Amino acid sequence: MRQSNSGFSDAGLRRLREVLARHVESGKIPGLVALVSQGGQTHVEALGTMRHDGGAPMRRDTIFRMASVSKPVTMAAAMVLLDECRMRPDDPVDEWLPELADRKVLKRPDGPLEDTVPAHRPITVRDLLTSTFGLGMDIELLDSPIRAAIFEATDYSVASGPAPEPDEWMRLLGQLPLSYQPGQRWQYDLSHEVLCVLVARVTGQSFGTFLRERILDPLGMTDTGYHVPADKIDRLPPLYGPDPQTGEFLVWDEAAGGRVSQPPAFQGCALVSTVDDYHAFFRMLLNNGMHQDRRILSRPAVELMTTNCLTLAQQAARDTMYRNIAHLSAGLALHGGWGFGMAVRTYRADYAPIGQFGWDGGTGTTVYADPTNQLTGILLTQVGMSTPDPARLFHDFWTTLYQAIGD
Repeated sequence: MRQSNSGFSDAGLRRLREVLARHVESGKIPGLVALVSQGGQTHVEALGTMRHDGGAPMRRDTIFRMASVSKPVTMAAAMVLLDECRMRPDDPVDEWLPELADRKVLKRPDGPLEDTVPAHRPITVRDLLTSTFGLGMDIELLDSPIRAAIFEATDYSVASGPAPEPDEWMRLLGQLPLSYQPGQRWQYDLSHEVLCVLVARVTGQSFGTFLRERILDPLGMTDTGYHVPADKIDRLPPLYGPDPQTGEFLVWDEAAGGRVSQPPAFQGCALVSTVDDYHAFFRMLLNNGMHQDRRILSRPAVELMTTNCLTLAQQAARDTMYRNIAHLSAGLALHGGWGFGMAVRTYRADYAPIGQFGWDGGTGTTVYADPTNQLTGILLTQVGMSTPDPARLFHDFWTTLYQAIGD
């Protein structure tokens, strides 16, 4: 495939701004910050306001709740431990996570919780790295007893209240059977939270401390963390979840006094950050683990993170899950593959080429990098994915961005 490093055309960047502005002017996206880079060229757009009813304008240094776009960053902490041989992909996790030892597995994924068989083998580090340890988000199981039990025990979203300390969170998780045998099926989300606890126990540090020492500080990601301190809280917009029927802007989380205004008890995949901080992280991945003259991750570690790791059966289940909601998500997540902590495109389904990697967040965030074009795109909003509007914005952003690459 021909590689382009010619930068963005002026006409293409003007059109990108026009498309983004159209979404803001529609009244459905109060504000956004976008950063696009290729080679040595970086372009930033900050449009709209922090609140849906006006107020302070969006700025380049506005801080956003990253939601699931946190997964690639938190995964990098686990990759440090693989690089240093402090844990191995096929190590059972029982030593560090005894709550997950001697698992029971449901005879039927949608069956009663007490109808189980023993797990065929222990859960391994690899199962957590690849989201295949046996529990997680699964569209086919939304009405099942195990889904309700997972939600009650481990969900601490905006509507559910803050999470407890990691040990208590793991205790609750350990009371549940697995819905599938370890390694059998790709399921979303939960494995990444468990992985954060695993890293903390292997290192003997809080996850946030290890992440800051080994990833955030070396990359200069000074605005990234688990809460927004008081002297920066004016840079954090409220988080909205529009009513699916009326479109009314409902506040999911305020800035001052909100959930991210104080350090959380549980440090998982719920970072706050800025476009420039995420640009530093994804450029490091494009540079095969190097940041300036400092190595953050080994080249093979980055290659593992950004290469599809799913079997054909696992990938088929993932594809089915996202195709069933494509009408709500403007086709987001239809990439084919999954690496460690992020999606990896294995087939051409839109304007992005095979090999592009990154992910989207339920708080209105999208970040991907493209090795073919040496391109990074970051788009952050304060609008949760309760309606299709953020997903449509993402689709238009990526479609227009790829057209902006100079010939």
